[in-house]
Amino acid sequence: MPKGYVILTESIKDPAGMDAYSRAAGPSMAQGGASVLAADGRPQLLEGDWHGDRTVVLEFESVEAARAWYESEAYERAKPLRQAAADTNVVIIAGFEPPSRGA
Repeated sequence: MPKGYVILTESIKDPAGMDAYSRAAGPSMAQGGASVLAADGRPQLLEGDWHGDRTVVLEFESVEAARAWYESEAYERAKPLRQAAADTNVVIIAGFEPPSRGA
């Protein structure tokens, strides 16, 4: 089963509000088994358009675990803080699993 990833691109309007969100969301991520793989306030755009000034990548054991975290009661309490402090795009994607040989 492939890993699940949540990618957030954030255009921050209220840094203090985002700090409050981070404090509220942190325990939910720990409970949900998330690993923060990247959090970059200065992504280097190589092509096309990119949203926001911060990008965060979270890793979960599966897409199902990522969705369970996103829909969890603990994260539902933190989410409005982020929504008030930043314009955010959020996606869940499945990790890549190479095809098995000789199957």
